[in-house]
Parts: sequence; structure tokens; C-alpha cells
Amino acid sequence: MKPYLSIVVYFLFLGCFLIKAQETRDTLRVGYTPAAPFIIQEDGLLEGINIWLWRRVAKDLELEYELVPMEFSQMLDSLKRGQIDVSINPLTITGERSKSMEFTHSFFASHSAIAVAQQSSLQKIRQFLGSFLHINFLRGFLLLLVILFFFGTLTWLAERKGNPEDFRPGFRGVWDGMWWSMVTLSTVGYGDKAPKTRLGKMAAIGLMFSGLLFVSGLTASIASSLTVNQLESGQNDFQSFKTKKVGTVKSSEAGDFLKAHFFKDVELYSGVVPGLQELKEHKLDAFIYDEPILRYRIKKDASLSMLDVLPLKFDVQFYAFGIKKNAVELEQDISQRILELIETQEWEVVLNEFGLTEL
Repeated sequence: MKPYLSIVVYFLFLGCFLIKAQETRDTLRVGYTPAAPFIIQEDGLLEGINIWLWRRVAKDLELEYELVPMEFSQMLDSLKRGQIDVSINPLTITGERSKSMEFTHSFFASHSAIAVAQQSSLQKIRQFLGSFLHINFLRGFLLLLVILFFFGTLTWLAERKGNPEDFRPGFRGVWDGMWWSMVTLSTVGYGDKAPKTRLGKMAAIGLMFSGLLFVSGLTASIASSLTVNQLESGQNDFQSFKTKKVGTVKSSEAGDFLKAHFFKDVELYSGVVPGLQELKEHKLDAFIYDEPILRYRIKKDASLSMLDVLPLKFDVQFYAFGIKKNAVELEQDISQRILELIETQEWEVVLNEFGLTEL
């Protein structure tokens, strides 16, 4: 009788083990990392567009799952190795990623954008003053001094004997000539000094004509100097950022895009917030990442109010859930349900709730 009892006990244990294994196998490991407004983690609670979408899909398909928080790059590596079954982050569909994971149907389209720090008043003043140190302006200013000195001295030489009241002898008379030339050229015209001799009046005519032409050229030089400095520090051209220090998230599509477009100095971060904090501290010239995530984070975080997102749009991206490789049936089931959900009015309401609109 004992051998039969042993066999029964053995099969009971085996059955329990198989049931437990089946339960473990049916529970999906779902990786995520905060990426507001798609995944928002606050006070231990999860919300956001992707959270809403995944919960609806899992409920409708009766999927058992456990959420596993991870860093972005760790989540991608785990998905590629099959250590997690699903990533519910807004992953950009790319050819390279498709080699190591499956993608569901896209549920949102966006693009990359550039965040920059606003210039302080002091920086704007320094930039303006720096324009006057431009080589073209300095050359013009030096030539102006030469013109003033030449005609001032010439007038003094002509007037010192016939008009000693206005143009005194010696060094003081040279200063009188300089004063008169500056007042005349600037068209202030105090009238405290004026040439009376024929040669002095001819010198005055020469000063007025040459000064008029020169001042016009100097004004153009100053305007050119200011324009050049503004163009050099301008932030309205995507190409201008290739030589600047920029940041993005490690293992992101934005990082691949910057590498493919030959950006020279790229700093990689574990998430958006660390990068934006360093941008705020002017350790970066710009931070490049997904536009809706940048805008939402800057809008919600008061400490980042000095940051702006430029109106430059590039690198169109289609977001989807990532599924471990060869889990084709799971991917098809989830994709079908996503398609059905994003065609509903409810999906539009969810997007509007978080301030998002489709491209």
C-alpha cells in the first residue's frame, strides 16, 4: 500500500509544481521608467497615457502582469535579453531595435526638439557690450580718432594766430581743436568755438564731409558687428548645435540621431531630469529629446522655468510598446487591442487630458 501512496504524493507535488510554473509563466514582467506625460510616477502612484493604455489592454486581454521599474537603458537591455516581456514606455520604432525586439502597433507620433536655457539680463548685456569689441568696430573707432585729431589740429594751426580766443596757443589749443572737431562731427553745435579764417573754414568743410561719410560707415560696421554676434549665438538653426555641447538620454533614439548626424560633443544621461538640471546650470548648451516629454517636464517643474523649447521640429518618431523577441502572438494580440482603443473617442479625451495632440 505504501508504494501506491508514494506515487500519489509524488504526482500531487508534481501537479502543484506545474501549476506554479504555469502561473509564473503566465505573469508578464512589464518594465517601465518614468517619462511624463506618458508615464508619471508621483507619491508612489502611476498615471499617464501609457499607463492608461496598458491597463486597458491588459484588462481586455485578461493578462496577468507585474510592473518592474527600471532605468531606460537597463529596460531596453532586459527586453532584448528576454528578462522582461514588455516595455510600456513610448519606444520609438527603429530598424535597429526591431532586430532584437518586437513592436506593437504605434499609438502616438511625435518628433525630437531642442531645449535651451534662457539668457539672463547680465548675459544679454555682456553680449551687447562684446559687440563693441569686434575687430571691425575697433578699427573704425581708431580711424575716427585719427580724423578728429587731424582736422582738429589742422584747424588749430589755422586759427591760433587769427582767433586766439577760441583756439589758444600750446597744448590747450590742440585740445580746443579736438573739442571743436568732436562737437562739429557729432552735430551738437554748441557754438562756443568756430573757425574764422579761410583755411580754418576749409578745414571745417573737410571735417564735415569726411565725417559724414565715415560716421555712416561706422554705423554700418556697428550694426554688422551686432548681427554677426547674434548669428554666432543664434539658436534658430539646427546645424548650429552640431559644434555645441548638447545632452540627451542614454540609449534613446535621440542619441542615435545625434550620432548619425555627426554631433561632436554629446553628453548622455540616465533620464531627462538630470540633463535639464545641468542645462539650467549652463553646463550644456542644449538638451535634445522627445518634444512632448521636454515640454511637459519644463511646464510642470517650476525650477526649470528658465528653460525654453525651441520651435525646431525634426526626427519624426512613432511610439509603440516593446515586446520581447519572437513573442509574436502576444504582440499581435496587444497591437489589435491598441488599434481598437486609439480609434475611440476615449483615447482623444486621454490625450487632451495630458495636453497632447497627434501630429
